[in-house]
Amino acid sequence: MSIDLARYVRDVADFPQPGVVFKDLTPLLADARAFAAAIDALVAPFRDTAIQRVVGIEARGFIFGAAAAHALGAGFVPMRKPRKLPAATIGIDYSLEYGQDRLEMHADALVRDERVLLVDDVLATGGTLAAAASLCEHAGATLAGAAVVAEIGFLGARARWNRDVPLHAVLVF
Repeated sequence: MSIDLARYVRDVADFPQPGVVFKDLTPLLADARAFAAAIDALVAPFRDTAIQRVVGIEARGFIFGAAAAHALGAGFVPMRKPRKLPAATIGIDYSLEYGQDRLEMHADALVRDERVLLVDDVLATGGTLAAAASLCEHAGATLAGAAVVAEIGFLGARARWNRDVPLHAVLVF
């Protein structure tokens, strides 16, 4: 039986600022069947690609990334905002539509040439996902793909994904 996952995504107007319609995935997380179906759909294109690590982007990417890692029998690596990890880190600064940000991960989190799947909750303008991909590549990993639960299609991030690896979205709005 198929589940209409889009009906578990709530639109929240004017969040985090006026004019933005936020795609809230917490109703999807709250329903066990919907969450399981979302994870199955998220990892489906990567089941037979020998993924060794899943990198989840803070914060909601941790939820979906950890579940995806479990589903793929892979390890999980958190990619965090600055100064949140206890050991030596590597990082990348990047531009957002609202300013600058930074992502970091432990310097020893990825092994050279291991196959990595990058996971986040929502793909909007693509700046965070592109920065995370660059950081994985800088660490020497082989980026096997990226997966998101929801893509905001009209923002055009997919057209800016300039890597020769799959970018998979479960839902496109």
